[in-house]
Amino acid sequence: MRLPQSLTTVGSLRSEETVIVRPEIAGRVALLAFREGHRVTKGDVLVRLDDSVQKADLERARANLVLSKSKFERAEDLRAKGFISGQARDEAENAFKVAQADAELAAARLAKAEIRAPFSGTVGLRSVSLGDYVKEGQDIVNLEEIDPLKVDFRIPEVFLSQVRAGQALQLSLDAMPDRTWPGQVLAINPLIDAAGRSIVIRAQVSNSDGKLRPGMFARVRLLTSDVRDSLVIPEESIFPVGDDKFVYKVVEGRAQRQKIEIGQRRDGKVEVLAGLGAQDRIVTAGVVKVRDGAMLKVAEPASPPVPASPVGKAETAPAAGKGS
Repeated sequence: MRLPQSLTTVGSLRSEETVIVRPEIAGRVALLAFREGHRVTKGDVLVRLDDSVQKADLERARANLVLSKSKFERAEDLRAKGFISGQARDEAENAFKVAQADAELAAARLAKAEIRAPFSGTVGLRSVSLGDYVKEGQDIVNLEEIDPLKVDFRIPEVFLSQVRAGQALQLSLDAMPDRTWPGQVLAINPLIDAAGRSIVIRAQVSNSDGKLRPGMFARVRLLTSDVRDSLVIPEESIFPVGDDKFVYKVVEGRAQRQKIEIGQRRDGKVEVLAGLGAQDRIVTAGVVKVRDGAMLKVAEPASPPVPASPVGKAETAPAAGKGS
């Protein structure tokens, strides 16, 4: 098949959004309104601190505001009648504005006793308990948005001309070697690392099933615009042994286990980078029933095979004097 060529590198998964929830004021934890590992919606209350002092300050500030407003209105009336000086009126106005600012400050301090989620995401593991006294800036819990995820990776500067925003890539993980995730380039850092002469690239990958996690090690295959003929085999002909991939070759009527190196996966086909030649025949179905060295009977097609397909089919046959 004609397949686009690729650059292979490694990277790390990152959350789309991440934040450590911290209080802006000190206080005692009165409420933890989340469950660890569960999703929350933007604006949901996560933590509430004891706000009795802040409420008292707000009530006092509001009372002073009412009094200052009354004095200012009276001063304006008296000034209009010429009973007080302009300076006395200005002083009353200034006291009213200071009382307004004090009331707004007290309301802001009261609001900071309640910590809300800045975005929708999944909360992590909390580091405080109900009743704990927390200081300003103390870590409480992390909040992560993990769908979609970002992946950061580097490539040598010589490949800069082959990379662009929106370019497709494939992501694989050592933790889940039998699956790949499609993604695309999100942004390219304009600054080249002078120490390693490499470019930092950020891509985005969907994580709707929640299988991926921030911080995971990822292998990235960046598809370039170059296209060339590649050797491919059916995906079902491959079987894993540990971290390696194998197929069964048909050699003199017997199955021979052959280690291969694979590349891209596309439309049920897998690119073979090493381990097979274009004229090799392999078992493409029923590999779970085949054993290394087993006798095989090649099932030739009724019509001549398509010249472009070098892959034949084989089926197991019972060896003489043995079970199938």
